Amino acid sequence: MYVVTAAAAGERAGCLVGFASQCSIHPPRFVVWLSTANRTYRVARNASHLGAHLLRRQDRSLAELFGSETGDRTDKFARVSWHPEHAGTPVLDGACAWFVGRVEDHFEGGDHVGFLLAPVAEARAVAGEPTLLSLADVVDLTPGHPA
Repeated sequence: MYVVTAAAAGERAGCLVGFASQCSIHPPRFVVWLSTANRTYRVARNASHLGAHLLRRQDRSLAELFGSETGDRTDKFARVSWHPEHAGTPVLDGACAWFVGRVEDHFEGGDHVGFLLAPVAEARAVAGEPTLLSLADVVDLTPGHPA
């Protein structure tokens, strides 16, 4: 599970994402899929960069905030520590690892749109091999928007 963040036109957004994967080694590329029903999608389609954050199992509160709340009603970033990176992309300080990627392309995939990212900055905030948050850890969350 990832939290994906975006900033464009003076707006910030972020959501919990289960559909994401590395898709190329040379050049390095990663794709994240955002639901078209989600506010993060509406902000991301105008963003030049997106942030992708890995969470540890003990970061469930971040997953709940970004997975169960909608930015249409809640300023999620007022409730967490974060800093801006490339093009103002919000980076969550509590994530165990993150990267910011330049948006290279978009492609339709049914009720989700894929955003192809070229990494431009990254950091690992936690040493060792943390136990990452998985779908099994958040399957009981009620989405902020219909899935």
